[in-house]
Amino acid sequence: MIERLLTFPFSVQVGFVFIFGLLVGSFCNVCIYRIPKGKSVVFPGSHCTNCNSPVRSWDNIPVLSYIFLGAKCRTCKTPISIIYPLIELITALLITAAYISFGPTWEFCIYFIVLPALVVITAIDFEHKIIPDLITLPGIIFGFIAGYFLVGIWDSLFGFLLGGGLFFFLAVVSKGGMGGGDIKFIAAAGALFGWQKVLLIIFAGAFLGSIIGGMLMIAKLSTRKSQIPFGPFLAIGTCIAIFSGDDIIQLYISAMNGNF
Repeated sequence: MIERLLTFPFSVQVGFVFIFGLLVGSFCNVCIYRIPKGKSVVFPGSHCTNCNSPVRSWDNIPVLSYIFLGAKCRTCKTPISIIYPLIELITALLITAAYISFGPTWEFCIYFIVLPALVVITAIDFEHKIIPDLITLPGIIFGFIAGYFLVGIWDSLFGFLLGGGLFFFLAVVSKGGMGGGDIKFIAAAGALFGWQKVLLIIFAGAFLGSIIGGMLMIAKLSTRKSQIPFGPFLAIGTCIAIFSGDDIIQLYISAMNGNF
């Protein structure tokens, strides 16, 4: 099927990837809702979280069903959050962007798994202030396997130790200010991307976190004591590393060598 897809014009390939990305986004919604509750992401099938009525297949079409149903459950008329179609769209756009950037390569296959996981982590951490072990622990194993192909085993190992070690040190120094989920997240990212990009992810995440945190305090929506989840910012930093990491690192190296 994949070989047949590659015979189509690139624009058709992109369209197919986008549609498939919407379906992946729909599954991300299931993970976001069920994983924090300790429920299976496979059984039972999709159902209304209010009346528990099964969602019919024609009512489970990503984005379109939300529009056709008027953002309400067909059975009990309970409003459906706009977060659901947004998750589907964001996931599809990220996967499509990866296909446009990397084409039908092993890199795309790796990011096809990583990017939806980042969406799930972001949504769960934002709402529940946790990054589930169900994602990060397998993510570390996946990071080493995929990292072997992306950066090599030694760079992967060094990235794992550098990222995880640095965050573990910060957790000890801050006496709990850095969560265990963040430590496992960055350790997995280090194993996948190596030491250079894990530093980029940390810097980008910290920079974005400080900017957003400062804006929230200025708007009086939070205080210095407010708990702001760091996972979403690390996820954004990871996306930056995926799509622009090599260019940013090369630009930095050129600047350090006076070739800027």
